[in-house]
Amino acid sequence: MIIDIHGHYTTAPTQLGAWRELQIAFTEGRTDAPDPATLRISDDDIRETIEANQLKLMNERGSDVTVFSPRASFMAHHIGDLAVSETWARICNDLCARVSELYPERFLMGAMLPQSPGTDPATSVAELTRAVEELGAVTVNLNPDPSGGNWASPPLTDRSWYPIYEKLVEYEIPAMVHVSTSCNPAFHTTGAHYLNADTTAFMQLLQGDLFRDFPELKLVIPHGGGAVPYHWGRFRGLAMALGKPVIEEHLLNNVFFDTCVYHQPGIDLLTKVVPTENILFASEMIGAVRDVDPRSGHYFDDTKRYIDATTNLNDSQRAQVFENNARRVYPRLDRALTARGL
Repeated sequence: MIIDIHGHYTTAPTQLGAWRELQIAFTEGRTDAPDPATLRISDDDIRETIEANQLKLMNERGSDVTVFSPRASFMAHHIGDLAVSETWARICNDLCARVSELYPERFLMGAMLPQSPGTDPATSVAELTRAVEELGAVTVNLNPDPSGGNWASPPLTDRSWYPIYEKLVEYEIPAMVHVSTSCNPAFHTTGAHYLNADTTAFMQLLQGDLFRDFPELKLVIPHGGGAVPYHWGRFRGLAMALGKPVIEEHLLNNVFFDTCVYHQPGIDLLTKVVPTENILFASEMIGAVRDVDPRSGHYFDDTKRYIDATTNLNDSQRAQVFENNARRVYPRLDRALTARGL
């Protein structure tokens, strides 16, 4: 199987964005809070947006299953307060759950958390619990910077994050460390903030000893790990300078990277530097980069093509990247697929 562990509902029906605009207007004092019950999205609306977009590309590119979560840039935890984020997270999570219900053999649900700047991360546990127990989530997206580019939160190794980690371990689900929209003009959202956050998260984990307390915790760093594979020697050297074990022992039983890297040399580097068992196939299709690469004639985000072409993987290792690693790192995904006979 080809399992894509990084998909977002970037093509959600327009009603969702229109409702969010009303909620944003409320946070700015321009109107009353919109009622979630006024947001009406039919199954046909969902089918129209999925079948013409993500499902169409999955069929064309040969991927079988996508882990599908709310649009990352729409999480925008810096907008409003915790109550605003809680309402928005419920709406977005419910919508992604409906996608997985309509296409149970093609999509498995991932959830966003209702984080808010300056708020105890423990406040997200209730929605995490609901997403797993009621909606069937197999993963969550964890924003290390709810402030949207101002980095006001403590590092991921801080004990304030521990209530979330405890639940992740209890439920046997990994978290994808994924920021949202940047409200800081110095950091472009997808070109700078996302990749900066990937690199920053890895360095935070390198500096700390989180996995001594949570040896079963699994964290996925998206977008190929940001700058991490390219600067692997720097991080190995920093681990030595900090008195930490070698990276393979210190982090790689718990930290994984996806393949949302949009050119062949990048995938070649990733698969040469990072151990195969730590690489998970992903495309984030219809995401940050949506165009056709004029040099190849194929979409930048058709990442399966790069995995197929790299000389750094044999057939057995490709099977690990495409399927086996995802089943191992996402136990609930594996059980859900097995229950479907997949």
